[in-house]
Amino acid sequence: MFTRITSFSRRVRRGVLAHRRLLAFLLTASAVAIGLSATRPDPPDTSTMAVASRDLPVGTVLTAADLTDVSTDPANVPADLAEAPLGERLAAPLRRGEPVTDVRLVGPGLTEGHPDLVAVPVRLPDAEMAGLLHVGDTVDLYATDPATAETARVTTDTLILSLPQAVEPSRDDSMAQGKTEGFGVTNTSAGRLVIVGVAENSVEDVTSAGVGGYLTFAY
Repeated sequence: MFTRITSFSRRVRRGVLAHRRLLAFLLTASAVAIGLSATRPDPPDTSTMAVASRDLPVGTVLTAADLTDVSTDPANVPADLAEAPLGERLAAPLRRGEPVTDVRLVGPGLTEGHPDLVAVPVRLPDAEMAGLLHVGDTVDLYATDPATAETARVTTDTLILSLPQAVEPSRDDSMAQGKTEGFGVTNTSAGRLVIVGVAENSVEDVTSAGVGGYLTFAY
């Protein structure tokens, strides 16, 4: 029994010696691989955010086709990133690859940086007149009483926050406008919607003027 064990040990020893270079190479390679894996840095943390999949004009109501998710360094994610942008309307144009932030959407985020202002939608009766405006303009708002033709200044230094894209009137709206023209009735679907920033104590004046008067502006 002892003789067999001794013989086996000798064969093993001769085999090891015969392949010692190969074994040394394999052991060295394993040690290098283990060392590299131990020193390899962990993969960086990433965050996912929604960005525009194409250039989007102001007034676009965001759908899944307008946005795409991208992975990025958490440090690159804006603090005001919109949590649920689908279905929201753009208050400003969005370039392809730009993230959707609160200030790009029609809503309370429009007054960020202007804590003394409130966002109020008003409808200017002349769409071409509204087309002269740009986001960031400051204007004075005036209202003209259609019954007396008297004009009064409603607000001063009113900030233009957003100019949502005009919506094409439907066939029913067009027919309604045709029926009311010439009878002193204003079609509420006409004109252009504008989002303005005004002081909180001016909100009632602005909304009342928009309902009962003909709104215009002056620089």
